[in-house]
Amino acid sequence: MHPLERANLGDLRLWCRRAIHLQCASGRDTLSLWLEGAAEVVGVDISDVHIANARRAGEALGAPATWLCCDVLETPAELDGTADLVYTGRGAICWIQDIALWACTVARLLKPGGILHLMEDHPFLGVVDARKGKLCLRDEDYFKASVASKGWPASYIPELSGDTRDQSWKFEQQWPISAVVMALLHAGLTLEVLGEHPVGYWDIFPGVPAEALQKFPMILTLMARKPGAR
Repeated sequence: MHPLERANLGDLRLWCRRAIHLQCASGRDTLSLWLEGAAEVVGVDISDVHIANARRAGEALGAPATWLCCDVLETPAELDGTADLVYTGRGAICWIQDIALWACTVARLLKPGGILHLMEDHPFLGVVDARKGKLCLRDEDYFKASVASKGWPASYIPELSGDTRDQSWKFEQQWPISAVVMALLHAGLTLEVLGEHPVGYWDIFPGVPAEALQKFPMILTLMARKPGAR
């Protein structure tokens, strides 16, 4: 877990029976939630390769983990109302094409009193680029930025060959902070934490001096709660 996540969530041993990680990839962060104190974790991802990797890792650790291969918006109804924590982020919601349906999915999975935690690249980064060690604005619309391109295979696992001929299209959507917050509010959640932080969790702008990166937000953190007693 990132220090910002740990500061927001506190000691998971004290309150988190089940954590559901949406867009869990190969399960590294999901299993970190268990190591941090969640009694049980559930990872959901659309890639069968990622889920197979996560299952192997969970079994090797003897973790109380369940892995589901499906679109996160179609997470099985039997999980509705069972999560103390829904966790996501680190390059996740850019793959969501319907932010309202995503927010409704989060809300249906949470128990009354349960928490969503999101830590993501700040959407401002979608209009910034690095050239020759300096930051500059890209020709992008902050409110509408989206990308459609090839480059990864259908399994979502990059290949070393760089051959894109048989690789599938991928679609990314940049969601402004207001769109994410309003979707969660419309889904019935209550906003508790909204943070913008001049620190990163990966080297997104190699060659740019650290002091230059301290002048604008790199990370967005958000916590929202489903009303009711936990």
